[in-house]
Amino acid sequence: MKYVGLIAALCLLLHPVTTRAQLNKQKPRNLKDVGVTEQLGEQIPLNLKFATADGDSVTLGDLFTEDKPVLLNPVYYECPQLCSMVKEAIYKGIEDLKWSPGSEYNIVTFSFDPSEGPDVAAKNKQRFLKKLDREGAADGWHFLTGNKKNIKQLTDAIGFDVQKLENGQYAHGAAITFLSPNGVVTRYLYGLKYDEFNMRNALYEAADGNIGSTAEQVLLYCYQYDADANTYVPVAWRIMKIGGFATMFILGIFLSFMWLRHRYSNNEQQITDTNGRA
Repeated sequence: MKYVGLIAALCLLLHPVTTRAQLNKQKPRNLKDVGVTEQLGEQIPLNLKFATADGDSVTLGDLFTEDKPVLLNPVYYECPQLCSMVKEAIYKGIEDLKWSPGSEYNIVTFSFDPSEGPDVAAKNKQRFLKKLDREGAADGWHFLTGNKKNIKQLTDAIGFDVQKLENGQYAHGAAITFLSPNGVVTRYLYGLKYDEFNMRNALYEAADGNIGSTAEQVLLYCYQYDADANTYVPVAWRIMKIGGFATMFILGIFLSFMWLRHRYSNNEQQITDTNGRA
């Protein structure tokens, strides 16, 4: 496990050169720009207006309260699969946290589909607050909708790129963003599982305004939109590629260590033989 960090870094370095190029050959052209471009340290526009689940108008700045960090979750509420999985992952992650939304931090879930309105946001809010069953959570987990202009400004600010498909659905990644109490991007978490350890650390960093490091992005390309099936499917070759590379890397370290050890032993033996003859 001690090599995991180094392996992740190398995977990330190789990702733009090899993995993305190969993936682009397997997906429609209009999906090539789907992903996340991290905007660590950047300020999001807090003056953008959205509608709450109750239909009231609110600015983002209104939701940054009492020096609390914010977990920002871009979705579209009627997503057939991936967004629901991300929302479930967030729920499971915060369920394990001692911190509660509305008390120590806030959550802002917003739709990047301008055709969705407060009614569908309200259904999502009711569902997840009922499951979470935490006192005060209703004041700290916000479900928003908005117009195209404001949505675009917010997704651009966090580097979250989506593409609308011909069938009306959206191709997008699986990522959540953490913001400091004054709206600065501090960290991203990726994938379909957000464990308590990573969530807690990300919130601690955001609360203190500390900028996190770029994480390994085994995220959106672990799930790829299948235009024929009209759904997201696991990209098995991607997972196998990373696993194969990790195995080769660790094997290379082991063989290098054995070679150096053997060479050192031979040098010692030669010195001993030379001294013996002398």
